[in-house]
Amino acid sequence: MASRFRGRRRTPSPVRRPRLPLRYLLPVLVLCATLAMLMLRGYVHSEILADHRIRPESAHHQVPAKILDGGPVIDTRGGAVTSLRIPDHRIVLTFDDGPDPTWTPKVLDVLKKHHAHAVFFVTGTMTSRHPDLVRRMVAEGHEVGVHTFDHPDLSYHSTRRIDWELSQSQLALAGAAGIRSSLFRPPYSSFADAMDDRSWPVTEYIGSRGYLTVVDDIDSEDWRKPGVARIVRNATPHGGKGAVVLMHDSGGDRHQTVQALDRYLSRLQQQGYTFQTVTEALKAPSADTPVTGLDLWKGKVWILLVRAADNATGALVAGLAVTGVLVLARFALMLLLAGVHARRTRRRDFRWGEEPVTEPVSVLVPAYNEAKCIENTVRSLTRGEHPVEVLVVDDGSTDGTAGIVEALDLPGVRVIRQANAGKPAALNRGIAHARYDLIVMMDGDTVFEPSTVRELVQPFADPRVGAVAGNAKVGNKNRLIGAWQHIEYVMGFNLDRRMYDVLRCMPTIPGAVGAFRRAALHRVGGMSDDTLAEDTDITMALHRDGWRVVYAERARAWTEAPESVQQLWSQRYRWSYGTMQAIWKHRRALFERGPSGRFGRVGLPLVSLFMVVAPLLAPLIDLFLVYGLVFGPTAKTIGAWCGVLAVQAVCAAYAFALDRERLTPLLSLPLQQILYRQLMYVVLLQSWITALTGGRLRWQKLRRMGGVAAPPVERDLSSPLRTG
Repeated sequence: MASRFRGRRRTPSPVRRPRLPLRYLLPVLVLCATLAMLMLRGYVHSEILADHRIRPESAHHQVPAKILDGGPVIDTRGGAVTSLRIPDHRIVLTFDDGPDPTWTPKVLDVLKKHHAHAVFFVTGTMTSRHPDLVRRMVAEGHEVGVHTFDHPDLSYHSTRRIDWELSQSQLALAGAAGIRSSLFRPPYSSFADAMDDRSWPVTEYIGSRGYLTVVDDIDSEDWRKPGVARIVRNATPHGGKGAVVLMHDSGGDRHQTVQALDRYLSRLQQQGYTFQTVTEALKAPSADTPVTGLDLWKGKVWILLVRAADNATGALVAGLAVTGVLVLARFALMLLLAGVHARRTRRRDFRWGEEPVTEPVSVLVPAYNEAKCIENTVRSLTRGEHPVEVLVVDDGSTDGTAGIVEALDLPGVRVIRQANAGKPAALNRGIAHARYDLIVMMDGDTVFEPSTVRELVQPFADPRVGAVAGNAKVGNKNRLIGAWQHIEYVMGFNLDRRMYDVLRCMPTIPGAVGAFRRAALHRVGGMSDDTLAEDTDITMALHRDGWRVVYAERARAWTEAPESVQQLWSQRYRWSYGTMQAIWKHRRALFERGPSGRFGRVGLPLVSLFMVVAPLLAPLIDLFLVYGLVFGPTAKTIGAWCGVLAVQAVCAAYAFALDRERLTPLLSLPLQQILYRQLMYVVLLQSWITALTGGRLRWQKLRRMGGVAAPPVERDLSSPLRTG
């Protein structure tokens, strides 16, 4: 049998192409879609590719005499060069630069009142933005002509750009009204005798593309706003002659034009004039012909995209405004309440209770593969000024973490081993083995100062206090990513905790340094594994049970922050998603009474707003910064962004001053706002994706470097202990 299979070849397994993870793909798609909408919006609002140059008048040696001496309708189609005049007692009213949402409807109302027709030379940008007005023009019997897409002086541009201006305008007309127009008026044009050697080649080329060029006989000069009477006088022909009259229904305040038009139509109709379109006056077929098939659908899609871009950009602008208000309100609230908290807790007569807390404390250290850090952590606890027992709960470590602690043979330190079950299970195991009623919880990569435990438990002198949040600080802040997290910890976390303390809705006891009353933990069922943010979950549960949760600023703990982007991503992803889970888990507090209802109607909205919604909108600031830098107005954009940065710098400096931190790391604040904020945005977006798709994450372990060996040696910044 062996010989039968000896020569058989194995079928090669198909090579799997690497796929971009959804956490990267979706943010990239959202960013690209947002940029595309902004670009489209800028395009149809003449902020992108707009050219406002106007060429001065030049010689007209190349312009045929019959054009210079001829009428306002110029026909160069098929190589012929002719011009036409409007017959006597006929007036072709033309309106340029529209449609405008304010003034065009008023002009149309006046024309309808007098049963007069006109020609509207519209731009593609305005047609794309206001297609309903173009539809109304066609429906009421007016003629629509092309006035380019975004109103450039075509004498500066190549035939390729001219074709592009024409085709984009026709695309907009097809989408707006289902028509194609063969009438064209060049921007900045005037009378036929003003044609020069720069504009004439453009006119010839336009004719070769099948267009009639229409200039004017009479300029009402309504753009000068000379007054109603003067506009009427300027627009009135002499001796009953026919004319093409120039007016405007866009480009600024046109109330004089509207008032003059009503008077003008009444007066000239009484004199026997009729108001017709170009083709009506010349007794020619209509210049506006229906569009069908693919061209019609392409136009409709274009209008749909423009409308979507306008709506989306409007929503983004509204979001930016909301973000700005939220950011400023949050900063103002933080500055105010953080100051209140600092003044209250730093008063010489401040007391947590009648007597200081001196009873022994159980310190729980859940550990999973913390071999590089655990010795520093445990030794920092044994040097403390408060009596403690230390319980290191080894959660199935594979790197010898438990053995390291046991080899230290330190007094008051016990090791509890368990199969890997996750951090909440490890903490509950520690609670079950703890001897004392006050329980401190910390991470295996954190070191305490000698006074940390003592300061952390003093608030328990108040029997209403169920938990205490300590002051977590970044120990490895010598690198740029560590410095950015240092700013975030001091400004974002600890300043926030002061504010939440005053409002009595502290959302999170940090896993690095927190203390709990055993009775409070038992009442809420201990640590839960329902969420990835067990610290946030337990804190919210304590609030709902009626316990006070406070912040002890002098209880400093130095933790090892992630040192790579990947590790930072993993940590913040877990935090963000876990916070969303905790908010959802405790959502019923919104409708309950008592302490739970108070937290639900104060704490949950604040946490949702400041930790879930506002950070997701914050990148809009940077997105509009880039847009403004590229397309303008550059100076105002830079000024607005610097203003926001200045507010953040003031808040950061205040937070650093409260914590007695050096201000040097704040030099990297601008770079942090540009780069770090985008990373946090993508992390939060990924958390939203996971939440909306119903995904679950496991307790993720970060790779530790053992970079925080001991608390930094600093001057004693805390005042004497005042608890009794």
